[in-house]
Amino acid sequence: MNPAGPKGTWASLLLPIGEDDAIDFARLADGIAALIATGVDGIYSNGTAGEFYAQTEAEFDAIQGLLAAACQRAGMAFVIGACHSDPVVQMARIRRAAALSPLAIQVILPDWWPVTNGEARAFIERASDAAGPVPLVLYNPPHAKRVLGPADLAEVTRATGVVAAKLTLQGTDFYAEARRHLSHLGVFVPGHHLATGRAEGVAAGAFSNIACLNPLGAMAWQEMMDIDITAGLALETRIRAFISGHILPYAERGFSNAALDKLLARIGGWADIGTRLRAPYASIPDDDALALRPVAMAMIPEIMAS
Repeated sequence: MNPAGPKGTWASLLLPIGEDDAIDFARLADGIAALIATGVDGIYSNGTAGEFYAQTEAEFDAIQGLLAAACQRAGMAFVIGACHSDPVVQMARIRRAAALSPLAIQVILPDWWPVTNGEARAFIERASDAAGPVPLVLYNPPHAKRVLGPADLAEVTRATGVVAAKLTLQGTDFYAEARRHLSHLGVFVPGHHLATGRAEGVAAGAFSNIACLNPLGAMAWQEMMDIDITAGLALETRIRAFISGHILPYAERGFSNAALDKLLARIGGWADIGTRLRAPYASIPDDDALALRPVAMAMIPEIMAS
């Protein structure tokens, strides 16, 4: 685990979208304030749940400026996602993000055509140069054109500005491979696998879907792990049962990961985010979230009641 990078439970900045398809910046500011008040380990912007792929550059700058100002006033750690499928646009975003002095900048690999290891490393080296002294977090989601295993990830990141990676879990030997190859990185696992990732000695933390559901509950679960990892693992079993039984079926119906994260936030009800996504992506009906709230309360009250 790299000590220079982020650690712990990080909450995603989710975009409230109005019926006119515009970003509601007043509700966005309220959402940032709500996250700061929960005491999460940090807030990150413009991951998948932040709908980075559906913003103008002016909107990108306004979102990051709002986040940076609020977090700096409160002493809250923040990571800016400079992600874009176009590497030219992404480099420009990285430079502008670096000027806001985040703890790190999250990037993705170019995503029109699958990159080779050499191309991925060349991109990361350019991104590191663009970020200057600000370290990078590589986001490599399961739907990326090129999903890197631990050995390839080590090849493209070692001795670069990348200090952490947000990864999908690949295969039954993922944790063994991560221990073998990724000691130079802070490995971030899916939020609903955090206790297992910690028990395996791999996870530095999570950019957490459980923090989408309830940031206070996600922090309470992390504190449980600190005291009693066995209890944390037992709660993870129920969390994963809720996710697999009641959230992932929406993915099987074709809804995006961003839609699932907004569904979780609406179930949790900790801020006025709403389930609406920016066009053309489909949104999960608000009534579905309200129907699932008592299910979550029954299955994982430790998360919901915090």
